[in-house]
Amino acid sequence: MNILFLDSSLIWLNCLPHGFTDLGHTVRASGPLTEENIPRIIDEFSPDLIVTVGWGPEHTIVKQNWIRKSVKAAGVPHIYWAVEDPHFTAAYTLPLLMRMQPDFVFTLSAEMVHFYRKLGIPSAQLDFGFHPTTHRKVKPEPEYESSLSLVANAYPHVLQEAPDHYRNQSLQTLIKPLLASKVSVNLWGRHWEQMEPILGEPIPSSWIKGYLHYTEVNQVYSASAIMLGLQNYQTQVTQRTYEILGSGGFLITSDTPAVRKLFKPGYELIVSSSTEETLDLIDYYLKNPDKREQIQKQGQLAAQIHSYKNRADYIIECLHHEGILKQ
Repeated sequence: MNILFLDSSLIWLNCLPHGFTDLGHTVRASGPLTEENIPRIIDEFSPDLIVTVGWGPEHTIVKQNWIRKSVKAAGVPHIYWAVEDPHFTAAYTLPLLMRMQPDFVFTLSAEMVHFYRKLGIPSAQLDFGFHPTTHRKVKPEPEYESSLSLVANAYPHVLQEAPDHYRNQSLQTLIKPLLASKVSVNLWGRHWEQMEPILGEPIPSSWIKGYLHYTEVNQVYSASAIMLGLQNYQTQVTQRTYEILGSGGFLITSDTPAVRKLFKPGYELIVSSSTEETLDLIDYYLKNPDKREQIQKQGQLAAQIHSYKNRADYIIECLHHEGILKQ
């Protein structure tokens, strides 16, 4: 098939599109959208399927309306992957769906599938994954080497607006004890300097390393003895959970039902449920590199079933079952 992604985000274009390519499909990314180039790209490429994803520069309200108009006129099946669910379902996903009117919605959140179906929107759950072209083990570079690292944007404004968001609890379990005990961690991502209201004290400037391009983050995963991984929900895992494991990183993350459902704690990754446990685990595994290495290998192996090739295959299977794509 010809599969068109109406997107310019290097994050999303380095994920699912590679999975379709691995299955033998021809994939094209639109790049920045204009009212004029959307119908031209569709006409030139003759896609069998159009895909839009998440929240990004190609999802302004005006562009959502352009997409609906051009895709409906072309009569091409259109799917949307809602990667902002469930926190932003009401504020973002639903208004987008009303404007773009895709034929099928995949959502990160299993609990939202029934919600969408009740609204008459065909839906299925689709989780994040990883792809080895972007997330793989590489030779450690000195500039990324660290005993302890975390890659994540801080999102202070979201967390202040939603104090009950599980990410707050994950931060309190994994990051707060490091501040209290002066255990240094390299923090890669945006807005960590704004986290004093959330964590109760400022983060030392020497810990804050700044934004890292999505295609470079596996350098940190490969060069860090231990990666910390925040979780946003108890019912689903973050994108970086798969990407760290797929890159052969050693991961300590929050102890949630979703993590335990997908992976084996103590065998493929490590989980913590308290500040004290976090510090004990970091100390133990820094002193036992042989045990870290064994868990890293097992975690990387466990991640393989979560490849974007398998995610793409699942998408096509769902769309055949729904009659959106013909066998």
